[in-house]
Amino acid sequence: MTLRLRTIGAALAVGSLALLAAGCAPAADGASGGGDVVTIKVAATVTPMTDVVEAAAEAIEDGYEIELVPVSDYVQPNVLVENGEIDANFVQFVPFMEEFNTKNDASLAGVTPIYSTVVAFYSKTLGSLDELPQGGSVVIPNDSANAGRALQLLADGGIITLDEGVERFTAKVADITENPRELAITQVDLLQLNTAYEEADAVFNLPSFARQLGLTPVDNGLAVEQDEQFAVTLVTREDKLGTPEITALEKAFTSDKVRETLESLDVPPAF
Repeated sequence: MTLRLRTIGAALAVGSLALLAAGCAPAADGASGGGDVVTIKVAATVTPMTDVVEAAAEAIEDGYEIELVPVSDYVQPNVLVENGEIDANFVQFVPFMEEFNTKNDASLAGVTPIYSTVVAFYSKTLGSLDELPQGGSVVIPNDSANAGRALQLLADGGIITLDEGVERFTAKVADITENPRELAITQVDLLQLNTAYEEADAVFNLPSFARQLGLTPVDNGLAVEQDEQFAVTLVTREDKLGTPEITALEKAFTSDKVRETLESLDVPPAF
């Protein structure tokens, strides 16, 4: 682990002190909630991720409780898990986690997929991608995993052509070989996608963010994609896989309670 990552983790630890507890309050050392009850700290960002953590907290077996650690971005929860400040997070799919591991020499590992993500392009003005104008503006995420999905959707729709040698979902903007509409393709942070929706001709977005705008892939998506490798997954540190607390956490996350919660939100379970 690099010195820079440790420094970031130390700084973020201060911000993680204001925790939303699901169950009993943790003991002073943060390891247990009193007596023989072990508190498992899990970070999540927005609905339905937070809903899943709260449902799992109701389903966790005796002797354990789950504490929801709310976070506001998608780097902080990985830093916190890698530094051992929390036990797990529920914010990402495996390719995103693997990108973090590579960039930060980290050792995060997927525990189990929980629900499938249905991504799409959205627009305030267009009825389909075919309506993209000459010189139009398209916004996609700046992380490689989501960017690859976005570019593949454009290619599948015949809007751009990608280098034939690039594997599916791994393309970068530099891999575009044909862009006949001369589209201006801009990459932004995930948290800026909703803002971009107000300004661009078309924006690739994730369901958790699109939901905040009142958008759904089925009703509003110009082009839609769902691939099982992009299921939102419970993540921990590799050396914690198979431990009693992570095993209990996995059981809770794949419980009937979590399944019912996902189905009530029209989110497809992946287990």
